[in-house]
Amino acid sequence: MSIEELQNEVVEEFSDFTDWMDKYQLLIDLGGDMEPLEEKYKTEENLINGCQSRVWVVADYTDGLVNYKAESDALIVKGLIALLLRVLSGHTPREIVDADLFFIDRIGLREHLSPTRSNGLLAMVKQMKLYALTFQAKEDAQA
Repeated sequence: MSIEELQNEVVEEFSDFTDWMDKYQLLIDLGGDMEPLEEKYKTEENLINGCQSRVWVVADYTDGLVNYKAESDALIVKGLIALLLRVLSGHTPREIVDADLFFIDRIGLREHLSPTRSNGLLAMVKQMKLYALTFQAKEDAQA
């Protein structure tokens, strides 16, 4: 499934709810369903700068695809990262770098998150795209 199709799926899932308390609960549930990140990855170098809560993101590049693992110590932030993993993992670096993450606005995250959470979300996206850019550069150098 393409990044665009996955985003449309997320938008559809959130459109089932009109109350933001229900949407927050969905985020919390999504975060709760995530596989915990192994302790060995919870290092300073994997910590996202710009997040109020602690968020660790690691990326693996196998067979031309980027796969992310992540965790946060905050429930809603864990849900946000779960959405990003769902949309971006399993795609090529180029697809990730070029992705316009429209679902963030369409489900109303930008206007319903506190400024610090919103900044944290942008920092997570930035870091995930940076990982993809790094993998793309290594791929281009080998070509």
